[in-house]
Amino acid sequence: MLEGSVRIGERLRVGSAEFVITQPRMPCFKLGIRFDRPDIVRRFLQSRRTGFYLAVLREGEVAAGDSIQFTAQERGGLTVADIVNLYTVDAENQELLRRATEYSALPESWRDYFRKRLWDPDI
Repeated sequence: MLEGSVRIGERLRVGSAEFVITQPRMPCFKLGIRFDRPDIVRRFLQSRRTGFYLAVLREGEVAAGDSIQFTAQERGGLTVADIVNLYTVDAENQELLRRATEYSALPESWRDYFRKRLWDPDI
């Protein structure tokens, strides 16, 4: 599953467990320390392969080879890639920033960050 094809808020089932896609996985300075490469965070973000977090909606059994099935898709919602792009390179996209601030499936901390970007694009 690629960041450009999955949307925040989409639900999926693996085995008998159910999950929801909550937010992109974003690297921090510790990644640079771990790999002893000061440029690794920038390179990681440029790869556009940040990954994403899932929240457990229903615990269950997950085994190797279990298929991943989407149970609720967010048509027209924001993709994980949209959020990463807003954070990294597309901060001037006022329309997308507004959508992100109003997107209830996105955690409040992200929406707050994007609200601040609407008022001050230099953040």
